[in-house]
Amino acid sequence: MKKLIYSVLLSFLISCGSDKNSVKADMIVINAKVAVMDAQQIYTEAISVKDGKVLKTGSNEEILESKGDSTKVIDANGKTIIPGLNDSHLHLTRGGRFYNAELRWDGVTSLKRALQMLKEQAQRTPEGQWVRVIGGWSPYQFEEKRLPTPEEIEEATGDVPTFISFLYSKGWLNKAGLKTRGIDENTVPPKGSSFEKDANGKLTGVLLAEPNPTILYMSIGALPPLTQEEMVNSTKQFYRELNSFGITSGIDAGGGGHKFPKDYSGTELLASSGKMPLRLSYYLFPQNKGEEYAEFQEWMATNQVGHNGEIHLDHGYELEGGGEFLAWSAGDYENFLAPQPLLNRDRPTWRKDIKRIVRLHVDNGWPFRIHATYGETISLMLDVFEEVDEETGGKLASKRWLFDHAETVQEKDLKRIKALNGGIAIQARMAYAGEYFVERYGAEKAHEAPPVKKMMEMGLSVGAGTDGTRVASYNPWPALYWLITGKTVGDFQLASEENKLTREEALHLYTQGSAWVSNEEDVKGTLENGMYADFAILSDDYFTIPEKEINNLQSVLTVVGGNIVYGAEDFSELSPSIPEPIPSWSPIKYYGGYQNN
Repeated sequence: MKKLIYSVLLSFLISCGSDKNSVKADMIVINAKVAVMDAQQIYTEAISVKDGKVLKTGSNEEILESKGDSTKVIDANGKTIIPGLNDSHLHLTRGGRFYNAELRWDGVTSLKRALQMLKEQAQRTPEGQWVRVIGGWSPYQFEEKRLPTPEEIEEATGDVPTFISFLYSKGWLNKAGLKTRGIDENTVPPKGSSFEKDANGKLTGVLLAEPNPTILYMSIGALPPLTQEEMVNSTKQFYRELNSFGITSGIDAGGGGHKFPKDYSGTELLASSGKMPLRLSYYLFPQNKGEEYAEFQEWMATNQVGHNGEIHLDHGYELEGGGEFLAWSAGDYENFLAPQPLLNRDRPTWRKDIKRIVRLHVDNGWPFRIHATYGETISLMLDVFEEVDEETGGKLASKRWLFDHAETVQEKDLKRIKALNGGIAIQARMAYAGEYFVERYGAEKAHEAPPVKKMMEMGLSVGAGTDGTRVASYNPWPALYWLITGKTVGDFQLASEENKLTREEALHLYTQGSAWVSNEEDVKGTLENGMYADFAILSDDYFTIPEKEINNLQSVLTVVGGNIVYGAEDFSELSPSIPEPIPSWSPIKYYGGYQNN
């Protein structure tokens, strides 16, 4: 509707002018391959921007007609322009909060190099701080195709406390880390997890989620935080990193160990100062097990969906609803290194808990999303959702709601989701854990995990993302590569031929598909007239390069609402300045984030 109104207004202004050139663009990009990503899959060679929205796409000649004295004209030199990428499930605020403190193994191609980075970082980490590698990697991305050993970690880090996590499956503490945490052979681990011991009963430093990841959450939570100044700087660095990949929007699914509103202050400060370089929608994730209903009650009494307190940014920073965990008792952890949890067997209160909270959302008109890895979980939850929908006269089906992940969802339940007007947000978790999935459940089950092609053929609303920064890397391009080829970051073939997407289909899920998740598909996701001018000029042509090279794509110019937020290569002089990472020992200062070499 907003897109239509804007297009009508532009037509009116043009008709009222003295000639067809009366409306002058603020920005024009020419000599490009513009993927409009509309229903007709149109490609043009130029685009114009007015008041933060797309004025028009077309030929160079057509678009230059709207050039005025103050119009910024950019020559794309034949490069490809796509709508800005939108990650439907990315832990942006939490990722920004910790980014400067973390050593990222994302994209590192050898374990030897990863351990060398670990050693170098240990040497510069000051007393009182830790070396930390918090997810975003897979052992199969390494040439060695294996995990590090406790001995290798110990040799690299010495007496500097160190914590490394892999997915939400296992972690490593070196001896200094165990000592600093006060963990010994007599320490009792959280329920559903364990401390690995050797044949002599001594701790190895390996932490095992079996499958409950509380032991890993506790380890991350015990790490010293950044100061407020460092956290704001960290958030700026992380959002700049996202912009460098062409990300212009992200939908934050909350996350454990991340409380609202206290832990959102880094992003909140950027938003309140008008310095957000991307659009961020967020869902509220309850933190206190057994008190989720009370938390949601309080949030609903003090917050309004579609807004953020006193900060009024047009689709720039806003609350979307509740999720991705609505009730901790209903969590089915995606640890493929451990047996699948079964709700009816392992969580006796899950049904009562989830129904009460879903009903609260429906009664208050709040959208919701819910974590569900396994088809068995989804089937049980749908029983509850159908009850709520019937009891409320169809109110559940009238609001936006969705499942997250859905790796083994069954076709019969896809039909039930569609009947309730629900959607699904899929993430590239299988790209990082697919080998372990096959080892436990078999190659055949991995052929449609998740059955994304079937979802699209059925007309379900589907958005794509990464689940970065801990379960997978935040880099969207390996995720797109996985959707297109069905391969992991270790190039192991998972998906069947029937479950692979075309490049256009995959990009649709990462643009307009993800916009559906936050109820924004009418204002962003394509480069049609009147849509937000959120786009990226890519380093190479996504549509024609060899599949393997999709992993290495980056943006060379990223635009959000008509404003340039990032530039590189020929466009580096257009890039806004950003302060150096702090503190001085920050791994980001020395290595950056994703290792795209």
